[in-house]
Amino acid sequence: MSHHIIDLFNITKSYGDTEVIKDLSLYVRKGEFLTLLGPSGCGKTTTLRIISGFEQPDSGRVLFDGTDITDLPPHKRKVNTVFQKYSLFPHMNVYENIAFGLRIQKMPETVIKEKVKNVLDLVELSGFQKRMPESLSGGQQQRIAIARAIVNEPEILLLDEPLGALDLKLRKEMQVELKALQQKTGITFIYVTHDQEEALTMSDTIVVMNQGVIQQIGVPTDIYNEPVNAFVAQFIGESNILSGVMLKDYLCEFAGRTFECADKGFEKDEDVDIVIRPEDIKIVSPEDGMLKGTVKSALFKGVHYEMIVESDGFNWKVHSTQMTTPDTAVGMNIAPFDIQIMKIPYNVLTGWILEDNQVDIGKINLTYVPRNANATEFGDEETVNVYILPQDIEVLDTEPEDDEQNVLTGEVETFRYKGDDYEIQVKCDDLLLLVHTYKKVKVGQKVSLKVPVEKIKIRKREEVAEIHEENY
Repeated sequence: MSHHIIDLFNITKSYGDTEVIKDLSLYVRKGEFLTLLGPSGCGKTTTLRIISGFEQPDSGRVLFDGTDITDLPPHKRKVNTVFQKYSLFPHMNVYENIAFGLRIQKMPETVIKEKVKNVLDLVELSGFQKRMPESLSGGQQQRIAIARAIVNEPEILLLDEPLGALDLKLRKEMQVELKALQQKTGITFIYVTHDQEEALTMSDTIVVMNQGVIQQIGVPTDIYNEPVNAFVAQFIGESNILSGVMLKDYLCEFAGRTFECADKGFEKDEDVDIVIRPEDIKIVSPEDGMLKGTVKSALFKGVHYEMIVESDGFNWKVHSTQMTTPDTAVGMNIAPFDIQIMKIPYNVLTGWILEDNQVDIGKINLTYVPRNANATEFGDEETVNVYILPQDIEVLDTEPEDDEQNVLTGEVETFRYKGDDYEIQVKCDDLLLLVHTYKKVKVGQKVSLKVPVEKIKIRKREEVAEIHEENY
């Protein structure tokens, strides 16, 4: 196994009542380009700041090269950070900007001159020593910011969305340059972005995060071709996501018919998410298709056409090099190995154990069945993870009784049709719950949710961390 330069063990971090990182365990190999990828608020920047020392975790440990640095201040860590805002000193020329950190270390001027020259060569800006920051383009300023960071020869370079301020063309060019720079220097890069193209282009390893929880860790090809759940599939590229049932090994059901697939190991008749990439759907004549539909729109996207095909109420996104005109009846075929079967991801909530088989999840207490907690004994107010499947949460038709157990109220934030049922996100105070329902609701609608006591699973946090470590 490659040498670990960073190990994070059971990291948690909250701001007020909101826990932004939930029992996160992760390692980074020496010399790799690792990207933390996810939407805004998923905890990726907080994770980066904990590695840098600018934030302290509420619990957990940070190890650098096997040594615990959890309480070590930022200036004593062998890391440097590059931010989206370049933060160059406007009153200093390029040379002085890069030399600043070396002067603080009181290095001899001859050494500083040699190091600055070498790093300018590395970022391909030789001859820019006397230029002022305002005279440089955005891409040049970013390269100077990177040069200023690596001239100190850090063992780890942390990059927090450093290309976000650049235009699209320049951003793509800088992606290639950053990867080449990392390979030349051998410095470990830990990169934060919400841009899946950046992650796929540059990374050796991608860590996909959502709501403070790691969803998947892998190389770019595995993340794209073998996503572990619908969130990853939707976030990495475009996908058609439908509700389905795994009838048995290699046989599933969705869109009103059965399909052969290449997956196994699911429970018989287990509810699953079905993920099919637009480029994996073949348009054929209606009589030859597994599914039949009508083309609703067709757009030219440069290297392919993107068509929307309506079939039994579901709008399929299809990519093809051949355009089919709107209002044309078509068939669609899908090969077994292009049907990705996903376990439906749990809602993962932070809870505190109370008496009488109750767990506090913040402003509400849920009653649970002890047999669904795989720990024989919890301590009073022990922090645990609470797991609830989206399909196990019921959207109530009527107002709940005042004393009704396990009822939450909230507002619908998102709504999406999945071919058989609806997927909604409901904001309940500080909680955001994913719910699968057959009831049609509207964004902004107030709803009441009921969580059956027998559907709640509870796990000790150290047990969850062991599971994560085994899977990585």
